[in-house]
Amino acid sequence: MTGRQAAMALSPAPARSLRRPARIYRGAAAERRVRAWCRSRLAADPRLRERTLATGLGATPLFTADGGDGTPVLLLPGTNFNSATGLALARALAPDRTVHLVDLPGQPGLAAPLRPGGDRLGAYGAWLGEVLAGAAERRVLVLGHSLGAAVALAAEPSDRVAGLALVNPAGLAPAALSAALMRVTLPWLAAPSPGSSARLLAFMSGPGAEVPPELADWMTLVARSCRTSLAPGPLPEHAVRRWRDTPVHVATGSHDRFFPPARLAAPARDLLAARVDTVEGAGHLAPHEDPARVRALLRDLDAAARS
Repeated sequence: MTGRQAAMALSPAPARSLRRPARIYRGAAAERRVRAWCRSRLAADPRLRERTLATGLGATPLFTADGGDGTPVLLLPGTNFNSATGLALARALAPDRTVHLVDLPGQPGLAAPLRPGGDRLGAYGAWLGEVLAGAAERRVLVLGHSLGAAVALAAEPSDRVAGLALVNPAGLAPAALSAALMRVTLPWLAAPSPGSSARLLAFMSGPGAEVPPELADWMTLVARSCRTSLAPGPLPEHAVRRWRDTPVHVATGSHDRFFPPARLAAPARDLLAARVDTVEGAGHLAPHEDPARVRALLRDLDAAARS
């Protein structure tokens, strides 16, 4: 893969290239390997209850871990992540509240393998509305990480949503791309290995962060088995402004290479009337690097939603 191809894989694409849904897996065997990895991880957590929701983007498995008395939270993962990679975060949040986990259709995991065509974020927003209708027996907080934050903002505001927590969020501003990103992405895409995956994850993390070996294994499997998705561009301003009447907290890592605090400050303020909290020392993987800080963010959001 050339540098140009890698840049195209990581940059927003014009709508015409997304008209048709795209199958993400490199064949049936690749899909089986990804699903088996996820199933193995999820089966090891006896707290999880699973049910399947019917949506316009296909069957969506919903995993629930019962927790404390706080407002339940629905986790929306970032690009290439899913319920199985979010278990450590779910464990950190469960003492405070019940945690719901879903996989995004068209992302590696257990959801449908077709990536939406046309208005991708619009399709994801409609899907989230269906998930909330099927999953939320009471109001929930929605925690969106990276792509998951853009999906949350693309949905219609609903009385089922008590508040939004947007962490390392896409959808508010274009992602910052760099030559340094290309230097770690090209080896990961061209010759996937635990080493190249660990270097990519280290680039996405804050300085000195330890990359969990299972995440490096997962990213190696993703590169070998899947066609990486495009980074979403900013949502239309009018779509984001719809959420101004809902409590919204925005946070990003002090070392986020894609969405640093300064990049998000103006759109968060102007469109959502929200400030950007900085997760010191973290990069783009703040929910994995500092789950305790995300837990505190949700406590603050829950208090704001109840006031």
